[in-house]
Amino acid sequence: MSNIKITCVIVDDEPMALNLVESYVNKTPFLSLKAKCNSAIEAMEFIKEQPVDLLFLDIQMPDLSGIEFSKMLPKNTRVIFTTAFDQYALEGFKVEALDYLLKPFDYAEFLVAANKASTWFSLIKEKKQSNVSNQKEFLFVKSEYKQLRIKLADVLYFEGLKDYIKIWLKNNPKPILTLMSLKSLEEELPETNFMRVHRSFIVSLKNIDVIERSQIIINDQRITVSEQYKPRFLEFITNNSL
Repeated sequence: MSNIKITCVIVDDEPMALNLVESYVNKTPFLSLKAKCNSAIEAMEFIKEQPVDLLFLDIQMPDLSGIEFSKMLPKNTRVIFTTAFDQYALEGFKVEALDYLLKPFDYAEFLVAANKASTWFSLIKEKKQSNVSNQKEFLFVKSEYKQLRIKLADVLYFEGLKDYIKIWLKNNPKPILTLMSLKSLEEELPETNFMRVHRSFIVSLKNIDVIERSQIIINDQRITVSEQYKPRFLEFITNNSL
């Protein structure tokens, strides 16, 4: 049995189905229920404020279907579909659902699906830990015909300016300017320490001084977290809050 806790939300427009899945979650030690929602719209509003690992998600619901909703989720939020209709299995596969429970299902079937989720999240955790132990400590960047060695621990944030990047460092009032795109830089940085929060900014998570609503303050510089990057940033805050 996994030693990690998987946070989850149940989404279904049928009260009996909600209550049944809730009873299954509550008897499964590695699952932690954060909310029950009657619609995808309600669930969307909840996870904006409190990201979770897993959704037990009905498919046929008014206003927004489970399939449509699953395409809007943050990349680290996974789905187990719960539905009375088997014709959606292919679509569930396309959106990379962890499993597909066909109603009516019993606890044994539910537990098989939950264990798949447990295995998946355990593998992700191991991968992150491996990345931390093997992550790079510096980058070489070209600036003014020189190759400069930049210690990543000294970086406050990266600022994109068209085809150039400004690298802002601790104890250095002037940035280093290098010809590079933020997208290519993002692929080189360890994701446990750096996060893109805006079209023009990648920040050092370890050097954030203050988070104020939708803004990050680093060394007196205010950086807005844009809507596109907000779910992942909120997940980081949730995972690192007391």
